[in-house]
Formats: sequence, C-alpha cells, structure tokens
Amino acid sequence: MNNKLLVLLYIPTIEKEYSVIIPIGKTIGAIKYYMIKVISDFTDIDFTNEMQLYDKENKNVYDDNLLVKDTDIKNGTRLILI
Repeated sequence: MNNKLLVLLYIPTIEKEYSVIIPIGKTIGAIKYYMIKVISDFTDIDFTNEMQLYDKENKNVYDDNLLVKDTDIKNGTRLILI
C-alpha cells in the first residue's frame, strides 16, 4: 500500500471524523471532490467545492493543484475540510 495514505478527516459542519485512504498520485482537488461527494451522499447537507482542505496541526491550506505526494501529508495526518 505504498501508493495510498491513511488520514483522519474532520468535518466541523457535521462534527464527525472519518478515516480515509487517499491515493498519493491524485491532486488535492480530486481528493477533495471525492470526499465532498461521498460525505454529501451520506448526509443531508450539500457541501460545495469551495471548501478548503487544511492540516489540523499546522493549519496549512492545501492547493487543489498539488499532487498528494508533493505535500506534507503522510499516514496519520489529521485534515480538516471547511
């Protein structure tokens, strides 16, 4: 599983945290799109693509055009989707 990472995703809007496996070869924008789609399907809330993905520890905002492997995201990273 060298091409995937296990991260914790917290969504303050619904006050839930999920364990998510993400591929390192995809862009942050693609990962964010899939996260929003899946969470919207399981909740009554319509999330927008305007949401940002943050590192919970150091408050970095991830650029949608970066590949996951080119960021500081690693196994166990705690992310926030706001």
